[in-house]
Amino acid sequence: MHQDSLIVTLTPNPSVDLACEAEAVRPVRKIRTRHERFDPGGGGVNVARVLRELGGRTLAVVLAGGVTGRFIEELIDAEGVPRRSVAIAGRTRISQIVQDLSSGLEYRFVPEGPEVSAAEAQATLAALAEAGGGWLVLSGSLPRGMPEDFFARAAAEARGRGQRVVVDSSGAPLRAAIAAGGLELVKPSLGEFESLLGRKLPEAAAQEEAAQALARSGAARLVAVTLGHRGAVLASAEQVWRLPAPDVPVRGAAGAGDSFVAAMTLSLARGEPAAEAFAWGSAAGGATVAQSGTAHAQRAEVVALHAQMRRLLRAV
Repeated sequence: MHQDSLIVTLTPNPSVDLACEAEAVRPVRKIRTRHERFDPGGGGVNVARVLRELGGRTLAVVLAGGVTGRFIEELIDAEGVPRRSVAIAGRTRISQIVQDLSSGLEYRFVPEGPEVSAAEAQATLAALAEAGGGWLVLSGSLPRGMPEDFFARAAAEARGRGQRVVVDSSGAPLRAAIAAGGLELVKPSLGEFESLLGRKLPEAAAQEEAAQALARSGAARLVAVTLGHRGAVLASAEQVWRLPAPDVPVRGAAGAGDSFVAAMTLSLARGEPAAEAFAWGSAAGGATVAQSGTAHAQRAEVVALHAQMRRLLRAV
């Protein structure tokens, strides 16, 4: 398989994800949990896991440190996802997702994670350069100590190598990457998109107009805005599409956006049109929402939902 078919993902601040269930989450009392499972997590790790499940060729670049760093490496390896680790002095974080069975609510506890040195940040850029590939997905949050423009710098270096770049982040790192421009795809949630623009977008027309304006600015060829239970919007400079949320039981939202990015990127990397990639992304996101905890959908579920999404796809 040609090197350009490789999709490299970067997770600067990965986490060991612990998912469990509790009868009820209440203050002060000791909360007994059950059905615990550990998964390797963080935006780029999740993207790589879904890429592999959907038949894509991927390499996950992760920053890993301490005993928890060795643990996440073990979890990634156990899933058969190829990886390259950048060693850091700090310890990889552990996140927890608790499903409250009495209310049906999901609680997520996410630590800020380790601090990264300038040398470790530079080693990350070097690892990306050595990884090669045709596509680079920059996903998730940046750890403390890593400059806010790190994704912008990584994207610029990747474009210099001829790679196409996807960014799924928020706040200052997303703002800097968009300001630098030249991206293939950005995928903010509605909240992240509103924060980026500094205004609310309650109406469909306003969402569509803002997404297309960003695409026309040269920041990214494609802008996908996920809207939770209201579906998603995709814009290019020439066209806008809208999809409702897939008709699935909602069991948990963890990793849904990452699944969306994985499936859409894989479709684009295979040369499929933007609308088709959008349908794949929505299908994968919906298939993940239908799973509780940090579980990801199986390929068969994504394929089945993709057929539904293709029927519902409409240009605005």
